[in-house]
Amino acid sequence: MVKVVGFIGRLFLDLIETVVIALSIFLVIYLFFVQPHQVNGESMLPNFENGEYLLTDKISYRLGQPQRGDVVVFHAPQTANCPRGTGCDFIKRIVALPGETVEVVDNRLYVNGRPLPESYLPSDQLTFSGAFTRQGPTVLGGDEYFVVGDNRSHSSDSRSWGPIGLDSIVGRAFFRYWPPPEIGLVDN
Repeated sequence: MVKVVGFIGRLFLDLIETVVIALSIFLVIYLFFVQPHQVNGESMLPNFENGEYLLTDKISYRLGQPQRGDVVVFHAPQTANCPRGTGCDFIKRIVALPGETVEVVDNRLYVNGRPLPESYLPSDQLTFSGAFTRQGPTVLGGDEYFVVGDNRSHSSDSRSWGPIGLDSIVGRAFFRYWPPPEIGLVDN
């Protein structure tokens, strides 16, 4: 009887040890390397559908700088009017980098005085000004990024509330894992 109790006790301790190790590994990965996010809304159509799930790479921007065309997840600015206490995150595409000048002219985005080539958008896509871009050309600060949704007519983005800081970026969307037909790397 003592041998059975000892065996069950060791089995129970082994099980607890395995669970604690697995949870520790998960926690480290979640906090420092990758984090899941769900696309909410239509602001990134046609490239990202409402309800899709993505993995966000949280380490790339610790080692390097965001690039134009990167799809990023970031903490929404206060002026985006997220419901209080939700801590909502947005997903948008970086279109202008620190030090660049961005403006909307004739329903197109211009960066440094040139129309921005956007092969990821339908050719008939129009870009309208928002409250922020109606003020004229904007020169981005040393750690500011101008982010815009791919579905320009249904996106709350930098055109409305201005650029975001590097410190608000959670990471780069790099892998779509739901729904199954769309599984794969995110092409920036």
